[in-house]
Amino acid sequence: MIDHISVGVSDLERSAKFYETTLGALGLTRVVTRPRTIGFGKAYPEFWINLREGMPHVTPESGVHICLRARTTAEVDAFHAAALSAGGASDGAPGIRPHDRVPYYAAFVVDPDGNRIEAVTFPAD
Repeated sequence: MIDHISVGVSDLERSAKFYETTLGALGLTRVVTRPRTIGFGKAYPEFWINLREGMPHVTPESGVHICLRARTTAEVDAFHAAALSAGGASDGAPGIRPHDRVPYYAAFVVDPDGNRIEAVTFPAD
């Protein structure tokens, strides 16, 4: 249903380094580079970062987060570790999240601007 998403960032180069590392763990690479925006994806840009100079830090109270699908729990683990190594913060370590319909395995990180990003997979057992 959703074709692509974008987040605002205050420093394009810092965020490019963060997202190259973090999204790389999920198999996404930089596929488009423009002066004020960079697109990441597998075959076409699915995740964009857009320069917003002077943008204030995104507060946790905004409630906004973006969830990306991982193929395996190992990818979720790698996503979390990559984000932390690239200057992000943990907002929920990798693990099973019980749910009333189906349990899922996820990790939450916060990028250098405060954007909350999740990776999720649905293990068979």
